[in-house]
Amino acid sequence: MHTRFPPEPNGYLHIGHAKSICLNFGIARSNNGLCNLRFDDTNPSKEDLEYVESIQEDIRWLGFDWEDRIYYASDYFEQLYEFGQQLIKSGKAYVCDLNAQEIREYRGTLTEPGKDSPYRNRTREENLELFAKMRAGEFPDGTRVLRAKIDMSSPNLNMRDPVLYRILRASHHRTGDKWCIYPMYDFAHPLSDAIEGITHSICTLEFEDHRPLYDWVVENVGFKSPPKQMEFARLNLSRTVMSKRKLRELVEKGHVGGWDDPRMPTVSGLRRRGYTPESIRDFCERIGVARSNSVVDISLLEHCVREDLNKKAPRVMAVLKPLRVIIDNYPKGLEEELVAENNPENPEMGERKLLFSRELFIEQDDFMLEPPKKFFRLAPGREVRLKNAYIIKCESVVTDEKTGEVLEVHCTYDPQTKSGCDNSGRKVKGTLHWVSAQNAIQAEVRLYDYLFLEEGAAEEPGGQNELESRLNPQSLTVLGNCMVEPSLKEAEKGKKYQFMRQGYFVVDPDSKGDVLVFNRIVSLRDTWAKVKDKDKEKKN
Repeated sequence: MHTRFPPEPNGYLHIGHAKSICLNFGIARSNNGLCNLRFDDTNPSKEDLEYVESIQEDIRWLGFDWEDRIYYASDYFEQLYEFGQQLIKSGKAYVCDLNAQEIREYRGTLTEPGKDSPYRNRTREENLELFAKMRAGEFPDGTRVLRAKIDMSSPNLNMRDPVLYRILRASHHRTGDKWCIYPMYDFAHPLSDAIEGITHSICTLEFEDHRPLYDWVVENVGFKSPPKQMEFARLNLSRTVMSKRKLRELVEKGHVGGWDDPRMPTVSGLRRRGYTPESIRDFCERIGVARSNSVVDISLLEHCVREDLNKKAPRVMAVLKPLRVIIDNYPKGLEEELVAENNPENPEMGERKLLFSRELFIEQDDFMLEPPKKFFRLAPGREVRLKNAYIIKCESVVTDEKTGEVLEVHCTYDPQTKSGCDNSGRKVKGTLHWVSAQNAIQAEVRLYDYLFLEEGAAEEPGGQNELESRLNPQSLTVLGNCMVEPSLKEAEKGKKYQFMRQGYFVVDPDSKGDVLVFNRIVSLRDTWAKVKDKDKEKKN
């Protein structure tokens, strides 16, 4: 078993490529086989070394290793050119002078056969000479191509004398200006597989109609044991565009901050967002491999990262929209150490110290002047428990005289209700997270929503205007005055936490010095788990 992952270096990898990576490397690993990394770099006008480097980084981050088997289609350019000559000599290829539009017109349609090119019957000698002149740069771009001579009446349009080589003056990121003709993907790809001894060419369903051409190419240049092409359904994810071309447009138009923008479905974007390689591999395993196209709900991907982080991420307290609380009967100047567990799902992660003082911050949403019936948080005359601390009661409120905005909440606390040693027997329904105003660290928090508005299955949009019309204007909310507990002062970039009652967050690379920046990875709400629970209820 010898597979390969063959990306074109014309953009960053996305979650759909992650599925292919897991499949190709995973199949080889489970069968004690090998998997190559090969860049199909046959279109220098769209390729860049930046993409080559990012692809290697993404594959390694996902947990896979190609060892010393990294290849490029450009490694085989000389050999591919010789294969082109070989096809000419055997009467199975010819140089055609039709331009791109004329080739399309001669090709025919699904219901009508194509017409032979007027240059189809050139002699072998003439074709070899013209092909050599193409390589030597004697013809302008687009004036001649090398085509396979197969069958212009074939029901499969891919077999109607497909183009094998075109003239393209573009500097290649590896070969420079050595070549001015480049092989087409459908020619270079199967032959690269055959040269490397690939046994199974695993690709997505859109290449199923290309399989006859794949087999024709490798067989007609003399490979007796051609690779076996097998197709599977590509990943379609709801509320997500899975097209490198359209993702590039989002970057170039400035709709996102770059290929690694946390709203992007790129592997680098998911990594910056805080997704773990384990969660992505788990997601790819859960969706499996199928032959029919379908759309996977993005909630499943979110469920996988929640499950992974639930046992890994330490719990901390962070207040995203601070409201000052003053505990009037707490001693002034006193600072008390309280104990909190880092992760109840993983006791081995130990405990940490929390600093409690007279002035605190709670969430603005955790207080209401006139609460509805089932509001169990703080309100005038009501009691709540502060997580890992005490029960407090709201006694009075300071509001802005002009706007009515709540500025401060004054409370009292019951010293007999200290968490962990409370023998008072008192019960309250609400428990709030908090941070000490005296020790809190200010941070910027970025809340991400879906990049596209549709809730259901999101097929790739057609034109650019349609793409832009579907963008979610609320896909990013930046909160610049958040308060986090002092244990996060030395938080490293990439470190992941669960902000209690808020969700999972990661320290963004934009953090510098004393300025902490957090990205929300995913909220605590698990839509996928709720869907599964409903399914169980129906079955029962």
